[in-house]
Amino acid sequence: MKKTWTALVLSSALLASACGDDDDNNNTTTGPASGSITLSFTNLPELHNGLLYEGWAIVDGEAISTGVFNVVDGNIVDGDGNTVANGTFTPDADISDAEAIVISIEPANDTDPAPAATHIVSGAIANGNAALTTTNGASLASDFADASGKYLLKTPTDGDDAADSVNERSGIWFLGALPPEAGLVLPELPDGWKYEGWAVTKDGIPLSTGTFTQVDAADDAELFSTGGPAFPGEDFLTNAPEGLSFPLDLRSGKAVISIEPSPDDSPLPFAFKPLVGDIAADASSPTIYNMENNAAASILSVTGTAIIN
Repeated sequence: MKKTWTALVLSSALLASACGDDDDNNNTTTGPASGSITLSFTNLPELHNGLLYEGWAIVDGEAISTGVFNVVDGNIVDGDGNTVANGTFTPDADISDAEAIVISIEPANDTDPAPAATHIVSGAIANGNAALTTTNGASLASDFADASGKYLLKTPTDGDDAADSVNERSGIWFLGALPPEAGLVLPELPDGWKYEGWAVTKDGIPLSTGTFTQVDAADDAELFSTGGPAFPGEDFLTNAPEGLSFPLDLRSGKAVISIEPSPDDSPLPFAFKPLVGDIAADASSPTIYNMENNAAASILSVTGTAIIN
């Protein structure tokens, strides 16, 4: 099915990023015209709650769907969970002259004929082949090498500033200093993605602090408290999920910043986690702690190839 390409404007930067600096590379394909494409991936995460991947071949500025799929235990499956033999799809239209391939994340029960804005990997085609990466200009467009983060344990919404009290260990805020200043250094995300903060308990239960696009503004949710500072973070004081009791001691857990598809139907963190920090068993409030850059292990590990047959 051919669909108008409205979510992505192909640029020379996109083509160059996939083809490299080799002057021998070009955007022509070899072999007879065909409607077949073979996909393979490394570490592409499985999607849940009805979300599916969809491949798109860009031909003369238009997007041709190459089919929806998911990845289960490393195997490419169709929307019904059936294995796709050799990862090969045959779209309705000829894609032998495609200039690029984009893989998007489509929402559950998708009825929009256009590609979603959430592009996870992409790459230009050279000689019938494309290397698909998260860093390409048509996907996340960053390697997140300069991402950094700080956090502190504190509950500013309860009106009690007693240092290192039990309650003070039940809130996490991604701040770099007090009075409040931003503790996160993160690149701007393209459309279709948002950051999300998480406090992971010592038992491995992830609790969202809310999604956000700006590191120096309040996040999108007040899930467990109200009236916090205008920065990403959360106090875990009210509305405790089943199986947990608030106030919740966050020590011996983890602080995490993830990158989430938007819209996102999953209550769990997505596989992309550019920043992760251990919360020590003896962590005190309101000490500022550093997070580690985790981009290489999560975001940059996701790659793929596309071969036009």
